[in-house]
Amino acid sequence: MVTRFTFRFYKTAVAIFVTASSLCFSQSKKDSVKETEIQKVNVYKKNFKEILPAQTLSGEQLERLNSESVADALRYFSGVQIKDYGGIGGLKTINIRSMGSQHVGVFYDGIQLGNAQNGLVDLGRFSLDDIEEISLYNGQKSEIFQPAKDFGSSGSIYLQPKTPSFKFNKKTNLVLRLKNSSIDLFNPSFRLEQKISERVSASFSSEFWQSDGIYRFRYHKKYPDGERAYDTIAKRFDSDIKAKRFETSLHGNQNNGSWNIRGYGYLSNRGIPGAIVNNRFGARGQRMIDENYFVQANFRKKLFPKLETQFKGKFAYDYTNYIDTVSSIKIKNQYIQREVYLSSSNIYSITPKWDFSANFDFQYNNLDAFGTGIYNFSFPTRYTSLAAFATTYEFNRFKFLGSLLGTFVHEDVEMNAKSPDKNEWTPAAFLSYQLSNDFTLRAFYKRMFRMPTFNDLYYTNIGNTFLKPEFTNQYNVGFTYQKFYKNQTFQSFYAKVDTYFNKVQDKIVAAPNGSMFRWTMYNLGEVEIIGTDVNLQAELQFGNVKIKPLLSYTYQSARDFSDRADPYFGDQIPYTPWHSGTFTLMSDYKDWSFNYSFMYVGERYDVSQNNIAFNYIQPWYTHDLSIQKKINWKNYQFKASLEVNNIFNQFYEVVLSYPMPGRNFKLIVSFTL
Repeated sequence: MVTRFTFRFYKTAVAIFVTASSLCFSQSKKDSVKETEIQKVNVYKKNFKEILPAQTLSGEQLERLNSESVADALRYFSGVQIKDYGGIGGLKTINIRSMGSQHVGVFYDGIQLGNAQNGLVDLGRFSLDDIEEISLYNGQKSEIFQPAKDFGSSGSIYLQPKTPSFKFNKKTNLVLRLKNSSIDLFNPSFRLEQKISERVSASFSSEFWQSDGIYRFRYHKKYPDGERAYDTIAKRFDSDIKAKRFETSLHGNQNNGSWNIRGYGYLSNRGIPGAIVNNRFGARGQRMIDENYFVQANFRKKLFPKLETQFKGKFAYDYTNYIDTVSSIKIKNQYIQREVYLSSSNIYSITPKWDFSANFDFQYNNLDAFGTGIYNFSFPTRYTSLAAFATTYEFNRFKFLGSLLGTFVHEDVEMNAKSPDKNEWTPAAFLSYQLSNDFTLRAFYKRMFRMPTFNDLYYTNIGNTFLKPEFTNQYNVGFTYQKFYKNQTFQSFYAKVDTYFNKVQDKIVAAPNGSMFRWTMYNLGEVEIIGTDVNLQAELQFGNVKIKPLLSYTYQSARDFSDRADPYFGDQIPYTPWHSGTFTLMSDYKDWSFNYSFMYVGERYDVSQNNIAFNYIQPWYTHDLSIQKKINWKNYQFKASLEVNNIFNQFYEVVLSYPMPGRNFKLIVSFTL
């Protein structure tokens, strides 16, 4: 068991390392990029080399979507389901095409964010203030010059932090921002960029959140016959938060290469929103204290005209303190995760249209736990090695990408039985054919698996060390159409449509075993998902007014075919709506900007699996508005934004019994030096 001295040593060492790196500063990897390209914002980027285009949000569009965190912004992508457990302090996770949150890889500045304990990344802790671009890929990137882990997810989200750009021969940029809202939010932040030399520059940013999290919601209780016996307006009291984020980076360019170092820290103390059941409206006394740190680095160099290499490394330290002093069983548990990650990627151009890459990764994870609610803990350590081989080939209008990923996992434990070693090879193939300059057809197949988490395997009285990996088979066909017009009014149109079939095998589930404090983990049969994603975008110009309508729509049939003897055989899996979509309208007039967003999530059923009337969850929708004004004075810029979220004050729940805020207002003021 880890002693307090050991814990303080690691905590202090990581804090010193990250703080020391804050004395460094960074530069963009591409000095040659024009300022107009830096400021360019497109929801969907078209790149001729890409086989599968990404859904992308970047630049000012992220500021205008009434989004508080990365999780909020991802709601505007098709094929995505967000689980939001209420308020500012609630956990927020993402699920892509109903394959499960653990199948989603989240990459920050090119390196994956990990959580070996439960496989979830809380996207609510990543602010948009320092994010330049968010991209979502189904399957994987079309890029083959990347770490082996980038090939290892069924779907991927890439968060690209901002990098310094300097105008008018400036050497220093400073942005000050303040957010305030009707949910008692106080959220100041700043970002400093410094140009050290022609090849080296830097950034440092910090942010503070504080909110009591109190908001009104509607509560009604229903019986199995569907009658409402109780209906009232109450207040949420256990979603308070106090958090700090700091981040620093150092980037440099050299001949035929580039490098960067990044340090990140996040500390929070928040209430855990409890389920609103049985007329329980007060705070529950459950709290979560988090400390997350990581330091990562990247070096890229072209060694020869046809050979390029890249090295990446990361050390992460995560501390979680869970406290429950109100329940019948008092709990004070502490968890410590450590991760070491090393990666080597190499690409060789056989011909101008034929590339081959070999990529090798190694990752070390361990988990320590101690506290009043933990006993007989296994203290697991995981060693993961990955090898990925990939090739791309272009022939006229035809493009092909093929990859093969090998994953080799070995685990050790200090007590109890350990999970057997896992060795798996998984292939993927991507095709596209450009019928014309505007129209492209594409298809892909990918087989992937996800390892059981430490909680799945080793959690006290729950873990099952003989769990099998969870496999997915993905099939996708689709097309993109993009047309630019010389018409002064209708300037461009973009359409992206995909139809897919996913099959999940050996799905890992938990079931009670005697009491709510004893559960059994086991592998379930299979889930089959059939769906369609549609994305439409246009640009129109009426004199000085520019308008951008954006539409996304998703249809999903995600059915459980595990056991014909089950009463819910063939039913829709929990929390998967058949229909969902968003509509966004952005407009600009001189220094004014206006944004309207509509979001719809259709009918679905709760976690009880049976698609019966009692488990039915009604559709929900929200309307959001924002207006923004820019004021330029000399070389400085003031920006003010007023947002109205959930205009019609609809009371809704993303997750059953976790009510979301009603109508609320937010004021954002920023000043750029």
